[in-house]
Amino acid sequence: MNVPSIRYKRHRFPASIIAHAVWLYYRFPLSLRHIEELLLERGIRVSYETVRQWTRKFGSEYARRIRRKPPSSQDIWYLDEAAVSINGKRHWLWRAVDQDGYVLDEIVQNRRNTKAARRLLTRLMRKQGILPKRMITDKLRSYGAARRQVMANVEHRSHKGLNNRAENSHLPLRKWERVMQGFRSSGSLQRFISIFSTVRNLFVPPHSRRSACQIYLHRLNAMAEWKAMAEALA
Repeated sequence: MNVPSIRYKRHRFPASIIAHAVWLYYRFPLSLRHIEELLLERGIRVSYETVRQWTRKFGSEYARRIRRKPPSSQDIWYLDEAAVSINGKRHWLWRAVDQDGYVLDEIVQNRRNTKAARRLLTRLMRKQGILPKRMITDKLRSYGAARRQVMANVEHRSHKGLNNRAENSHLPLRKWERVMQGFRSSGSLQRFISIFSTVRNLFVPPHSRRSACQIYLHRLNAMAEWKAMAEALA
């Protein structure tokens, strides 16, 4: 089913300003009031509540239009789970990244068991459409049990030191969590990370391209894609 595109009709500000505000919110650990102040420095007078409405209305549409990295049978999946406190209750954010640090999928669950791990693997298989070369996890036994149930032929390596790539992928969200003083609900966290990680995938260069020149070119291309995507909705 086709999802209707969101347009800028009846918005007082042009697409470039709205897209810039949404980019600031999802790309950096900034509060809505910080973004309001940054826009004011540029002579743009807009309230933080307006910025909040822009992020809710346009964030998911921008993320939907960002090009995804094509999957490969040579991909390596790094899986990890991190505890997240929501209204004083512990939840678990399950995340999968590939060998380049590209976030493949994330899901918020209230359990840390085989059923939760199997749900993550099932979502990954459906979204990627292809099995990886291998998967790497920490020593949580639920991963091995889930793998045997849904993709028994995939090689599995379980070691704390091998899984640093997945563990480090949680750090950007942790910074944003501190700025925003936590999350209000599991649903709002799930909606946020689906956009947050997609935007990060666009702007952060892969681990295999880390020279200064390659990073510079990657960011230029990412900015050009973001602006073209935003203008396409006008």
